Amino acid sequence: MSIPLEYEVTLPDGQKFNQPSGLFINNEFIKSINGKTIESINPSTGEVNGSVYAAEKEDVDVAVKAAKEAFKHWKKVTGVKRGILLNKIADKLQEQRDLFGAIEAWDSGKNKTTNAVFDVDICISVFRYYAGWADKITGKVIQNDPKKLAYTVHEPLGIVGQIVPWNYPIAMAAWKLAPALAAGNVIILKTSEITPLSLLNVARLFKEVGFPPGVVNIISGYGATAGTALCVHPDIAKIAFTGSTATGKLISKAASDTMKAVTLELGGKSPLIIRADADLDQAVKWAAIGIMSNQGQICTATSRIYVQESIYEKFLEAYATHVKSKFKQGTMFNTDGVIVGPQVSKLQRDKVLRFIDIGKKEGARVVLGGEANTEGDLSKGFFVKPTIFADVKPEMTIVQEEIFGPVVSVGKYTTDDEALFLANNTNYGLGAAIFTKDLVVAHTMAAEIESGMVWINSSNDSDVHIPFGGVKMSGVGRELGEYGLTMYTQPKAIHVNLGTKL
Repeated sequence: MSIPLEYEVTLPDGQKFNQPSGLFINNEFIKSINGKTIESINPSTGEVNGSVYAAEKEDVDVAVKAAKEAFKHWKKVTGVKRGILLNKIADKLQEQRDLFGAIEAWDSGKNKTTNAVFDVDICISVFRYYAGWADKITGKVIQNDPKKLAYTVHEPLGIVGQIVPWNYPIAMAAWKLAPALAAGNVIILKTSEITPLSLLNVARLFKEVGFPPGVVNIISGYGATAGTALCVHPDIAKIAFTGSTATGKLISKAASDTMKAVTLELGGKSPLIIRADADLDQAVKWAAIGIMSNQGQICTATSRIYVQESIYEKFLEAYATHVKSKFKQGTMFNTDGVIVGPQVSKLQRDKVLRFIDIGKKEGARVVLGGEANTEGDLSKGFFVKPTIFADVKPEMTIVQEEIFGPVVSVGKYTTDDEALFLANNTNYGLGAAIFTKDLVVAHTMAAEIESGMVWINSSNDSDVHIPFGGVKMSGVGRELGEYGLTMYTQPKAIHVNLGTKL
């Protein structure tokens, strides 16, 4: 079915814009070669928001050809000029913050005022941060022998394939686009087939601010076709992926045949430990933020809470009261303090509900929620009530597997050693949180927890300046901070014989 390359949209908040539907290649929106399309479904209503063209192998080949040609010139552009262009993207996002927040809400189901606009803020911060790094990528002089000089330079990798998830479409794209561009790479980025709309609007900004054709290419498509084509293409030097561990394994295998560099930010089952000496009020608030924000669709969500037994029931009572009163559920353009929106799709909602049923059957106590929300207009969308399970055991499915919804399991422990055992009793290792007033204990426990990140007296407060990533089955490599930049460069050593070696 042929669809127009853009169509006018009027959002529920009254804003109007033209939604692109094509593949953004060489600074132009074009139709896919075979004309296949993807429908985008509104998570609050189940209705179709719109359609976009779906890339397949042949379209990826076209994008690679454009990127390959662009790299010849882009790699020679100075860091100063790259930084200026990245700052211009940040300026555009700042100017249109409300519109991009509305589009992101419409596309993914996030509430606009309490969620989506803050994702735009993340994008702005990331582009500004790496704009500052663009002219500061330097090597070293190594002179251990007076008869020899050596130095290193950090070069861009070349064409980078990037695959972003549906839970933070534009934010995760910014995490990948900004450092790769700052380092001098060219990019082919694939959106999630579930949330393709907002990133196509971001795509046009790169042309508007002056990025050369072919430097940034953004395509929509399915993982099995467009994603696989990126992973196996011999001219693509690196794949950066955020998504499920199961998909990450497939990407790693597909990329290995051409020895691509790979960065994988995958699933998590992050623990949150609350000691008896913790500030209980703070622990309650952060524990709620750590799992109920973004509908629980957060890879680092602190979805396993372990509370010292002497305060266990007191915490549960306060926690349930806080979540029930503060984490109101509603649609994406509801401005009445809505925090928890719908799951991104019917498939995801049904998956979450299956986990809830399993939790009940395995004997976990339901303290709050435990079902779909079918109240009033919410019955049209993919809503799951914020759910708290208590009295969980380590072997329970809801404790071991990533649910990716507003569902948390709470268990008790006696000693710090037991808490550490429970925290590490998982295949994942993305994030972890500890609540205590004893900072010696906090730092000691942080050192023993097997995860890429540990928060002390907070949860999920990531920062553009600080590396983000996991260990074990939660991934390979890091994003954000200086570490995120080094993922997109490769050092070259140059040896200089000063003429007296032989």
